[in-house]
Amino acid sequence: MKSKQLYYWLLTGLMSFFMFFAAWFAETHQTEFTDRMGFPAYFRVELTIAKILGGIALLIPGIPARIREWVYVGFCICMISALIAKIHSGYGFVEASQPGFSLVLFLLAIFLLHKVEQQPD
Repeated sequence: MKSKQLYYWLLTGLMSFFMFFAAWFAETHQTEFTDRMGFPAYFRVELTIAKILGGIALLIPGIPARIREWVYVGFCICMISALIAKIHSGYGFVEASQPGFSLVLFLLAIFLLHKVEQQPD
């Protein structure tokens, strides 16, 4: 396995695990967060399902690169929305910067996905 592929799959595995953990945490511990943000309860459930399905789609090797790319784009939109929501809700810098850090990792994964897809077999 080439180094770019290795880095891509390591980062993809890490980010999928992060999204699975975020989905679990949102459903079990984060009800006060969605209440504080003013989001309805069904929105938390919707995000949880999307995170689980997206994480699974990233881990299945046969999924086309275009689908993976759109999963990453969806996760990036989710992180941008979380960043904006946390900033406007008065969270401190550390709490508000967590989605921003995840966003950078998702963008790096998209970059690596394109590099891996450009490599000849």
